[in-house]
This record gives sequence, C-alpha cells and structure tokens, in this order.
Amino acid sequence: MSMYDHEFQSNDFEFAHAAGEKLIDRNYSATSYAKDVWNNFKKNKGALVGAVIILIIVIMALIGPSMNEFTYKQIHGGQECLVPRIPGLEKLGIADGWHNGVDQYAEKGAKDVYYWFGSDTQGRDIWTRVWSGTRVSLIIALAAVLVDIVIGMVYGLVSGYFGGMVDSVMQRFAEILNGIPTLVIVTLLGMVLPAGITSIIFALMLTGWIGMERIARAQVLKVKEQEFVLASRTLGASKFRLIFSEILPNILGQVIVTSMFSIPNAIFLEAYLSFLGLGVPAPMASLGSLVSDGYKSMTTFPHILIIPVVVMAVLMLCFNLFADGLRDAFDPKMLNK
Repeated sequence: MSMYDHEFQSNDFEFAHAAGEKLIDRNYSATSYAKDVWNNFKKNKGALVGAVIILIIVIMALIGPSMNEFTYKQIHGGQECLVPRIPGLEKLGIADGWHNGVDQYAEKGAKDVYYWFGSDTQGRDIWTRVWSGTRVSLIIALAAVLVDIVIGMVYGLVSGYFGGMVDSVMQRFAEILNGIPTLVIVTLLGMVLPAGITSIIFALMLTGWIGMERIARAQVLKVKEQEFVLASRTLGASKFRLIFSEILPNILGQVIVTSMFSIPNAIFLEAYLSFLGLGVPAPMASLGSLVSDGYKSMTTFPHILIIPVVVMAVLMLCFNLFADGLRDAFDPKMLNK
C-alpha cells in the first residue's frame, strides 16, 4: 500500500487548543535599537557593576578633594608617613592610626587630626592626592576618547570609503606613526612642551588613534558595498552624506566599544609615564605619580603604595568590564560565545 492510500483515523489529530478556549491576538510593540542595546547590556551583571563603580569613582574625583580641610600640595611638617585614621572606624580597631604597636598620631602630637588614607613621606594628605590624581587620570582618559573619535574614526572612515590610492597613502602614513615608540614621542615633547597633561595628550593625538582608525576602516570596507549604501549613492547622495549618515550609524557600535577599551590603555600610559618621571610635575598628583612615590616606601609604609594602586586597578578593571558589556550589547551574537 502506498503512502497515498493511507486511511487516517479519528485519533490521528488533536485540537491545538481546548474546546471553548478564547484565543487572543497578541501585539508586540516594536523596540528601538537603543532599547535593545540597553536590554542586552542589563544582562551582563559584571558590566553593570563596573558602570556603577565608575560612576562612584567619577563622583569621588569631583568632590573627594574638597571633603576635608587639606589640599593636594599642602605639606604638614612632623606628620609624615601617618597610617590611615578614620572617625568611627578607629573605635573598632580599624584605621585607628596605630602602626607597629605605636599610636602614630599621639606620638606626633596630632590627636585631633584625621588622615583618612594616611599621609605621605612629606606629610601630604593621601586622600586628597588620590582623588586629585584620579581626576587627572580621568581627564587623560576623556582626552583619549575624544582623540579616538575625532581623529581615528574620521581618518578610518575616509580611508576605507575612498580606497585605492587615497587608502594606500593614508595607511602608509599611519604605519609610519605607529612605528614610532610612544616613549620617544613623549620624551621629545617634554623637551618642547612643559611636562604634564599637555605632553601626554599630544602623544595620544600623534599615535593613540591608530587602533580606532584600523577598526573604523575595517568596518567601512565591510559596509560600503551593501545595498542600502548603493541605493543612497544611486539617489545622488553626496560622499559626505554617505560616510556620516549612512555608513557611520551602522558602525557606531564598534566605534563606541573601541573607544571604551582605549580608556584603560590611556590610564595605564599615564601611570607608566609618571612612574618614569615623564608624567605630571610635582606637586600635582596623578595615580601614576602616587604609585611612583609610594614604591619608594613600599616596605616600611605600604599604605602609601597600596591605596593608589587599588584605585587605579579598580578603575581600569571596571572600564574593561564596562567595555565588554557594551561589546556584547551591540553585538548580541557575542553573548553565545
């Protein structure tokens, strides 16, 4: 008997819904791309925690230096290398000003003085200097993002869109710049410009945008031959409109993620240069210069080193977590990898 001669029985099928059940049409509201990104971002708990901690650190960098009576450069003779002492916690035996069995504050006649993070080798308040230094590091990080977007993104968009000889010349120029060590650039700039934030930002402007340029160019090469770009070109759209109105919105996710990943690199660059003595000049503080100063007293008074190291490590870790969350939010396929 062939398959066409099969005789169906009454129990071969059953109703999809129970008898008398009311069927209701369901309408699903359309969500915007930004909302989809936010919904995907919320699924990454590490990224949310990182974003919250970054916000807290930014707030502390803004208000922390003004939370006590000390300034970042004020020197207090006779109060050098005091360990942390915090009101309230000292009664619990935590941050009570004792070091090696000695009440340092009583010994140095500073019973009514509180250094929340302790004092450094010159008697300066570490609390104020840490948050002032965090402010400097965040300014450099913001400058790195602006350099990435203003120079790197535009350079990559133009190079990738026009292609041919224009792309070849622009890429060779970028490769020449990328071949110059950043340390050499900062050293040479230090001979022309005053050492500090200005020379570091100039170094970022010279070479810090290369990574963003490569990402933007690669994305443009992938997108520019797609149908919606061809349709706009056929309708007479200008090259400027094609680049910034058609292509850029479709690669914006990668641009944002790459710029977020550049922030920890910029913070580390500043710390590295400050550790070598090429960062911000004294008495101005940065996280890198604080680490450099604390390194000299690491064995005797480790709190001078540990506190800025912890703040810098947490800041860089949280930016990496935040960037990971953004990458997964803009590209949901990454969630399954």
